[in-house]
Amino acid sequence: VFGTIVADNAPKVGGFGVGLSLLFIILFAGPLTGGSANPARAFGPALVSGVWTGHLAYWIGPAIGGILAGLFWGYLLLERTRAEAAA
Repeated sequence: VFGTIVADNAPKVGGFGVGLSLLFIILFAGPLTGGSANPARAFGPALVSGVWTGHLAYWIGPAIGGILAGLFWGYLLLERTRAEAAA
């Protein structure tokens, strides 16, 4: 998401790239693993059924992944693009 939407030098079809990645997650990962790409989608059935097995992966996983992606983008990739622009 950072590289396709947030970056100044990204192509202007960033939403298409993010949508394609979601399409592949929904079409392939969901049927293979039974998981969903939306934590709220996992929350509803768990609330109704009372089965909370594996929900740490739905709640903590995306939070940690988002934080790590932001740090990776900000400290590694963004600095590299700033250095290239200055040169």
